[in-house]
Amino acid sequence: MYQDTNKIKSPPPIVFIIFFGLIAFGGYKFIPGLFKDKISDRSGAIATRMSLGNQILLTSQTTAEKQAGVTAFAKGDYKEAVQKFQASLQQNRNDPETVIYLNNARVSDRTSLKIAVSVPSGSNPNIAQEILRGVAQAQDEINTRGGINGVGLQVEIVNDNNRPEVAKEVAALLANDPKILAVIGHNDSNASLAAAPIYQEKKLVMITPTSSTNNLSGFGSYIFRTVPNSRSMTAPLAEYIVKQIGKSNIAFCYDSQAAGKASFKDEFIASLSASGGRLVPIVCDLSAPTFNPNTAIADAVSQGAQGLMVASHVDRIDRAIDLARANQGKLALYSSSTLYTFQTLKDGQKDVDGLVLPVPWHPETNPNNPFPKNASQRWGGVVNWRTATSFDATQAVIAGLGQSNTREGLQQALRNPNFSAAGSSEDVKFLPTGDRAGKPILVQVKQGGSTGYNFVPLR
Repeated sequence: MYQDTNKIKSPPPIVFIIFFGLIAFGGYKFIPGLFKDKISDRSGAIATRMSLGNQILLTSQTTAEKQAGVTAFAKGDYKEAVQKFQASLQQNRNDPETVIYLNNARVSDRTSLKIAVSVPSGSNPNIAQEILRGVAQAQDEINTRGGINGVGLQVEIVNDNNRPEVAKEVAALLANDPKILAVIGHNDSNASLAAAPIYQEKKLVMITPTSSTNNLSGFGSYIFRTVPNSRSMTAPLAEYIVKQIGKSNIAFCYDSQAAGKASFKDEFIASLSASGGRLVPIVCDLSAPTFNPNTAIADAVSQGAQGLMVASHVDRIDRAIDLARANQGKLALYSSSTLYTFQTLKDGQKDVDGLVLPVPWHPETNPNNPFPKNASQRWGGVVNWRTATSFDATQAVIAGLGQSNTREGLQQALRNPNFSAAGSSEDVKFLPTGDRAGKPILVQVKQGGSTGYNFVPLR
């Protein structure tokens, strides 16, 4: 009988059992390792955004001594790091990152309490420095006095670049570090909204000094801020526009990609209406690729607008300035507190002359408070509201840690209706929503100051 010699016999079942068993075992042993490597890679990438003093995040503020300081810090030679950071500050005292690293180095060889501050040091170094100055000043003052109940305060700086996706990763890493007792930040409202759920779930206090979006009000028991919410900022501005200077028809340009500005827009429209004003409907989105400042101004003027409200994202202030240039004095200009920056004055010049906006703080708010004078002496010039509210946020954390140096204890201290901390103008107190109790100040751009223009309180 013919037999096909090319026909291969099927192996016995035991071979298949062993084969698949080996595959399963390999998957069990090696696949988790692959995921672990990916997680480690991600953590490593985030680690390049974080520093207690082992690396420079604000590259615009670099000296040879500062570089030597971070090198020594990374090696654990804190005595050498202190000397180098001090030498760097002799050359450039207006560098808050170095002040923070110096304080960290001084207490690194002993027990300390650690917090973090998240800033956009890569995408917006000027705003990052404004925030860090407030944190650095509060840290330096408490450590100079001997620390919190005798224990020094360390501050870890984190760069989130105002990006929500990065803020999430940063928040997860900070929340899972039991040594971190609180976070000052984030700067941008979008970043704060992205990170807040993580902090709330992990029971880590977050105090943002700059995010005003209404969506953070009552967000969670661990979420606070030292800046008024959008509603508190828009009401006095709308009343001033309509009732004090008699301009009732206002057009609005805003950045739709900024959560804080969308919230500001909604609240301003409501406040404008409540004051007897009217919104002039124009299409003007500062974040749109088709944004044209000349078209926006022409549309507003043709529809009878008497004024223009501009709500810009802090990383896109240049578009607001383009709008001011195109305006050429045709419409009275108003803004959110975002435009309270050196860039606005330096680049805007006469085009922003007369601009009115609400801010949480101004150096002339309370002349008897020592903060403005101390800040001016330390940093070599007048600071702005972001530095003040960041100082206030850090002061609140310091006062809370003075009562309890645990995450839960800090949260309970801040939530106590009787809690208060010495602030940059008045005591820091929180409403049940986690918002700061207080009212904004209206300021106007007028001639004067180092740029030729300055922000002056309206009297």
